Amino acid sequence: MKDMKLSRRQALVASAALGGAASALASREAQAAAPVHKWESSYSGGGTSAARAPGLPGRDYQPTVTPGGATLDWKIVDGVKVYHLVAEEVDHEFAPGLRARCWGYNGRVHGPTIEAVEGDRVRVYVTNKLPAPTTVHWHGVFLPNGMDGVGGLNQRSIAPGETFRYEWTFKQSGTFMYHSHHDEMTQMALGMLGMIVVHPRPAPQGHRVDRDFVIMLSEWKIVPGARRPDPNEMTDFNVLTMNAKAYPGTAPLVCRTGERVRIRFGNLSAMDHHPIHLHGYYWKVVATDGGRLPVSAQWSETTVLVPTGSTRDVEFVADAPGDWAMHCHMTHHVMNQMGHDLPNMIGVDARKVGALGGRVVRGYMPMGERGMGDMAEMGMPVPKNSIPMVGAKGPFGDITMGGMFTIVKVRDEDIGDGNQDPGWYKHPPGTVAALARKEDMARDGIQA
Repeated sequence: MKDMKLSRRQALVASAALGGAASALASREAQAAAPVHKWESSYSGGGTSAARAPGLPGRDYQPTVTPGGATLDWKIVDGVKVYHLVAEEVDHEFAPGLRARCWGYNGRVHGPTIEAVEGDRVRVYVTNKLPAPTTVHWHGVFLPNGMDGVGGLNQRSIAPGETFRYEWTFKQSGTFMYHSHHDEMTQMALGMLGMIVVHPRPAPQGHRVDRDFVIMLSEWKIVPGARRPDPNEMTDFNVLTMNAKAYPGTAPLVCRTGERVRIRFGNLSAMDHHPIHLHGYYWKVVATDGGRLPVSAQWSETTVLVPTGSTRDVEFVADAPGDWAMHCHMTHHVMNQMGHDLPNMIGVDARKVGALGGRVVRGYMPMGERGMGDMAEMGMPVPKNSIPMVGAKGPFGDITMGGMFTIVKVRDEDIGDGNQDPGWYKHPPGTVAALARKEDMARDGIQA
């Protein structure tokens, strides 16, 4: 047999060929073992669904609570749930000291939560008492195209003084939203939005919770002293809200120790996502507006990002008593009007600036040389129809937060079902951070 001698180049080529063949074989084996991509049979809820008997609270679902808000009333007519939304101007209070002329529904900003059950046939009348045309879009809901509510595309707009009828059968469950889809920049910026909750039928095992909260996140531009939100703003939003309230106007979420809690967040802010953070707990992200996640796909977070135009459901067990902060973690979103358009004064010796400014403007007071925390306790007057940047009285002093901030209040005692504020938490002895004692510092070798 003739000897075969391979050059180094030939050896490398042969080796590469063998390696390529092995890689191809491994790739084919991996593809064979991998699950085949499967398209769903429908991405819009399937075909026409037969309506079922109207779902009833207490029997088919546990009603939600919208802290600081309300749930839309309904009645049953020939097996159909009938709702009535009235689009109108509303004099709304964002927090004590700050009111504005907004646009909303049924005398509220934001509109009341619409609650239903999967399989319900619903009929929603929308009466327009605004000075401009409007529509209502049912954000994330599967329904006939002509009920989708995009002015000029699916329907003509609802003229002032007119009442339109929308009707469909809920083919899905989950957390959704509704809002104007005519001149959206103006009408949504003035408050024309609300939440939709559709409960599953039947409720799956393990799905039941003891507290089911609904929170709409939004942002506004209200110039201090103005009586109307500015719908033309694109960047400098100075009022950040939960259910159209800015802290200290937000309502707490009240729970009893050991209860299973669900919070449904919706975000129809004009420009911003909101990372909502809860102190003292982690929660599991269990659903998006695309539906409930399988248990294997749920994930644990202490902060859930709620993108603009989306909803997120989280769940946890309230097993740690206390007053726990819950807020957007964009730091400028937990302050109010006075924190915008101020010069950077950090580290400035304000005494000389104050003396010079006082010669020009009587009572002039420079602010911000140590940050903005002092704003809460200064008690200085603010412009008419505005609120301080941060601050509300807490049990230990001023809480230097505002805007998109609230408190989850967990109590051992019975707190009822009405989400009534139980007051401040009474801490057990020895469980509150306090001034360090010199003898403790000496014992532990701490020099300060």
